[in-house]
Amino acid sequence: MVRDGDASRRRLLAAATAEFAERGIAGARVDRIAATAEVNKQQMYAWFGSKDGLYDAVLAQQLGRILDAVPFTPDDLPGYAVALYDSYLTDPEMIRLVGVTRLERAPAGDLTTALPGHSDGKHEAIAQAQRDGLVVEGIEPADVYALVIGLAGSWSPLSGTWAASPADPRADHERRRAALRATVARALSPDAGRGGAARPR
Repeated sequence: MVRDGDASRRRLLAAATAEFAERGIAGARVDRIAATAEVNKQQMYAWFGSKDGLYDAVLAQQLGRILDAVPFTPDDLPGYAVALYDSYLTDPEMIRLVGVTRLERAPAGDLTTALPGHSDGKHEAIAQAQRDGLVVEGIEPADVYALVIGLAGSWSPLSGTWAASPADPRADHERRRAALRATVARALSPDAGRGGAARPR
């Protein structure tokens, strides 16, 4: 049986996710979050300590969802990029929260330090894939990761050109997925790095 406190906590995190994704940390209002969740504001402070603490909890929850839904596959970076594209369609709040974190908490430098768990082990896994001949050498693993994330976000809610929507025609999504897969493969496969064609997957 689900306890009332568990249900209230879930409602609070859901309301806070929507509020932070839409308004950022500075613009979010704890009164509005508590009212939407039908949770006493004092209880919210007892659980999370502050608005920043609530934001930390929201960010951790959303990152956990993405990390669970999109397993990192250093042996198939094109597939990973396409899976991220799909995750941005189904969970746009996550990428909006990444934008909030960049703007309000880490305006320069390595954003992953502000996103606990976001890159844990990924750089090392890429380095191993490079040693195994699965990813082009000569590019730092951190830069490989940044390139894949950047390409996957080409049509994300933070895009400066075109933000994809689940309502877009299926053919548009398929075209973007194919372009994304091909671009990552050509850029980061060992054969492409030697000037040849990317190896098919």
